[in-house]
Formats: sequence, C-alpha cells, structure tokens
Amino acid sequence: MQILEEVQDLPKAGNIKAQWVSLWTGPAVGAVLLIALLAFPGFWPPLSPLLTPEQVARFYAENTAWIRFSQVTFNLCGIMVLPFFMVIVVQMKRMRTQSHVFAYCYLTAAVSGATIFALSNIFFLVAAFRPDRDPEIIQVLNDLAWIVFIAPIGMVFAQFVLLALAVYFDNGPNPVFPRWVGHYSLATGLAIVPSAGAAVFQTGPLAWDGLLSFWVRNGAFAAFVIVMFFVLRRAVLEQARAEGVIR
Repeated sequence: MQILEEVQDLPKAGNIKAQWVSLWTGPAVGAVLLIALLAFPGFWPPLSPLLTPEQVARFYAENTAWIRFSQVTFNLCGIMVLPFFMVIVVQMKRMRTQSHVFAYCYLTAAVSGATIFALSNIFFLVAAFRPDRDPEIIQVLNDLAWIVFIAPIGMVFAQFVLLALAVYFDNGPNPVFPRWVGHYSLATGLAIVPSAGAAVFQTGPLAWDGLLSFWVRNGAFAAFVIVMFFVLRRAVLEQARAEGVIR
C-alpha cells in the first residue's frame, strides 16, 4: 500500500486512491470466496448431473449447513469483485480509442456476469431451504443452480473480447496495457467457451462437472484475475506517475 503514502494533495489524487483501494479488493474478496468455494461440498468433486433425484436430495439433506454457509457467503461477497473489474474499465477509458464504447460495454458485461452468478447462488440456497421436499423438485433446483452457474458464459466471453479489442485499438505512444494482454484475454475467452455445453451435455468434458466446463473454465478465469491484478497494479502506478500524483 506504499502508493497511498506517496500520494500528494493534488486534485487527481482521489482517482488514483480509489483505483488503488478497488484494486486491492480483488485479493481480499478472493480470499473470502476461496473459503466459500472450499466449504461447498458439491465442488469437491463437482456434483454429477447423472445423480438420481433421491441422491441429489440426500446430498442437500446431509450438507445443508455447509451449502447455506458457502452460498450465503458467495451471495454477500461475490458482487464485491466488481470494484476490481471497474479498475479495468477506468484504465480502458484512458486508452487512445475513438470512443469509450469498449469500456462501457465491458462495464455492462461485468455487471451482467455478476448478476448471473448471484442467481446461481440463490438456486443453490432454495434447493437447501427445504431439504425434505420432493426429491424431483430439489433435482430441478439443483439443475438450475449448476446450469446457471456454468453455462451462461456469453457476457463473460464478451468481457474478454472487449478487453482484447480495446488493447488492439489503443494506438497511443504509451499503451495502457501491453499488447500481450489482448492475446491473453482472447485465449482466456476461448478457453471458457466450451462450458456453454453444460446446458446440453450430462456426461463428458462438456457436462457441468466435466474437465472443460468446470475445471478449465473456472481455472482460466481465476488465472486471468490473478494476472490482471499485477497488470492493473502496473497501469495504475504508471498513471499516477504520468499525472504527477506520486513522487
């Protein structure tokens, strides 16, 4: 947090401070979400789409407390990843593009993705709300939770494509992000595309518990967030120096 100590009393200092605080919400919120991830027994291993209604109902009856704890935590803290992604939006607006259209579209995609994630949490919670109800109803809620969690990747894919386009269109003398960030963003987007198959397939790598839909999708997204933390840290520091905000 050294930058906060070096910030001078200038009009632009508030913008840098806000970005810096928002950037560091990433690791803080990430640690909380990791606890929620580890606490949900349905992820280790991922619950199979082939389970019978009775097996699904038994899972929710035997793990009600842990399911509620993990999903309430996701529901409370998941939206707090948005400040991190808003730093990306602010940096995109600094790019030498013809307009801020990429940044505003990225903002919309990020908010949409967070909303879909929150909906999946609610479906998990509703399935665990009355674990003694008809097993077939619990299975339907479980299907909804998993499919909404894994399959709707359109807005997330749009984030990666929009960031890549913004990087490629940034033709200023000092680009905000290195060009490799565009390549990496596109590669990450392509890595998560197969998870759209989770709404169709019940077995294989495209099922919601499969290699591509669950492990590659979530692993690629987590890796991207970690990489972008360091990319954004560098970009915010360079902005602060360029604007004379830090010594």
